[in-house]
Order: sequence, then C-alpha cells, then structure tokens
Amino acid sequence: MTEATFSPRHVPVMLDRCLDLLAPAISHAGAHVVDATLGLGGHSEAMLQRFPEVQLIGIDRDLEALALSRARLAPFADRINLVHATYDEIPDVLDGLGIPTVDGVLFDLGVSSMQLDVADRGFAYSHDAPLDMRMNAQDELSAAEVVNTYSVGELTRILAQYGEEKFASRVAQAMVRQRELAPITSTTELAEIIKNAIPAAARRTGGNPAKRTFQALRVEVNAELDVLMRAIPAALDRLAPGGRVVVMSYQSLEDRIVKSEFSARCTSDVPADLPFIPAGSEPAFRLVTRGSEKPSDEEQIANPRSTAARLRAIERVRAA
Repeated sequence: MTEATFSPRHVPVMLDRCLDLLAPAISHAGAHVVDATLGLGGHSEAMLQRFPEVQLIGIDRDLEALALSRARLAPFADRINLVHATYDEIPDVLDGLGIPTVDGVLFDLGVSSMQLDVADRGFAYSHDAPLDMRMNAQDELSAAEVVNTYSVGELTRILAQYGEEKFASRVAQAMVRQRELAPITSTTELAEIIKNAIPAAARRTGGNPAKRTFQALRVEVNAELDVLMRAIPAALDRLAPGGRVVVMSYQSLEDRIVKSEFSARCTSDVPADLPFIPAGSEPAFRLVTRGSEKPSDEEQIANPRSTAARLRAIERVRAA
C-alpha cells in the first residue's frame, strides 16, 4: 500500500480539544511530546503546526502507518523522531533517544482509520478479507489462528470479556462447529457465522451483530488491554512537572483502565483517618478533565466513528 492508494488526510477525532488540553504543557521552547499512537499522523501534524517549538516522538507498531506518517510529516523532519514500537515501550523509546522526561503524551486508542479502511488488513466485517487483525504485521498471532485453534472455553472468555458479547458461548460454539468442516479464513465468512449464532430478536438492535466479536478478536490478537495497562503508568512516570497525558478511548474496557490509573495517581497514600495531608504527601497528579469528555453532537454527525470516543486528561503537579 502506498500514499497514492490511501490518503491519510482524514480529520482526527476531537483534534482541537486534544490540542487545547496539551497546550499548557507543550507550548514552551524545548518541549517534548509523545504521540503514542501515531497512526496516520493527523494529531502529530496538527501539534507540529500549532506548537512551532515542540519536538515530537511518534510511536506506532504498524510499519505501514509509520511510512505514511513519515511522508506526511516530512516538512517537520528536523523536529520529529518516529519509532516502530508498541506504546507500552515508551520508556525504552525515550531512553534510546536520551530523553529523561517529556511534557506531553497523547494516546488515541483502538483501531486506526487506515486499518479499518484497508480491506486486506482484516479488521472490518464490512470488507471481505483474510482474517488477520494484526496491528503489527510482524507479530505471529492472527485472528485466523485465534478463531481456528482456541477452545470453546477460551473463545467464550475472550468474546465475553473483550467484546462484552451476551451470546459469547453461542458464537464460540458456532465457530468451532464451522471450523470442524473447514477452517474459517475470511471476515465475511466469520461475520455470517456470528450473525446466524445470535438470536434474530437480538440482531434487530445495536448495529452489526459482528461488531462485538470483531472487537474482542482484535483486542486478543494485539493484547491491547495488557499493553494499555502497562503503557499508562509508563507514560505518567516519564512526565515532567507541569506535563500532561491525554487519552482518547473508544470502548468501556479501555476507559476503565485509564480512569482507574488516573484516579489512583490523584489520590494521596496517607492513611484515610489522618485529619490532614502532610506537606510533601500530596498527590503528584491532578485530573484536568472532570470525568470523560465526549465529542460534540456536530462532530458525531460529521464523523460517526467519533461517537464512542471518551477523552480524559491528567497533569503532573510535582516531581515524584
């Protein structure tokens, strides 16, 4: 795939709000910001344009995305470092660049527009493609291997836990029955199996019945929740005083992880029965957003993929 066959000129979700939340932390000379989920580079391009003195570190596990972003961000070549890595590797990336702390980190979680729109990646149930779903094509585990080798119990657990699928057991059993006849190899074949496994009454609401199962398989293949649980603490630990982490998630499981870690960092660890918090024991972080923020009604209408987005931000107020 080349830039000629896929244009990266999409508008990122909640772009202005993300930049506004990061602005107090990264507007000064010498600021370093990490785009932990570089994707097609939309957020990064906007940051580099708005903050002319910022130095950007872009991370992505997808080599195709990195190639497209490198071309898109070429005008800013002297202010960027783009790295092939997973975002829980932020400490290793920064150590490799000799950067001890950063002033901002942005996470735009989930599957990218490119991965959804390029049929042969196998992320979308609306395109006929091989079952793949690997964000990093160099990884070994694919959706096809999960669907065709995991036990009924393992499949049921994944669909229930990662997809919050009420009919997880029925869908898992249907997959196993079908693969006993022949391996399940395509997205449309799998989507049809899922559809037939879910009761007709339940298929009438909630969108495409394959949505939850495809999400669950993608999360399993890419270990997304495990990576996120390591990545958020890693990012917070490398944040300079006054620095901010902004996270945009698209499903409740992701948002729960972010909310829990943010809440823990903003809570003092002194005994609850103490009448006051001793000096120096105050929390090192404060919440910037009250709860999670959603896209405006106008943005949701203009970009239906933004509907599920939830945005949270946190700031380090003192050194560890």
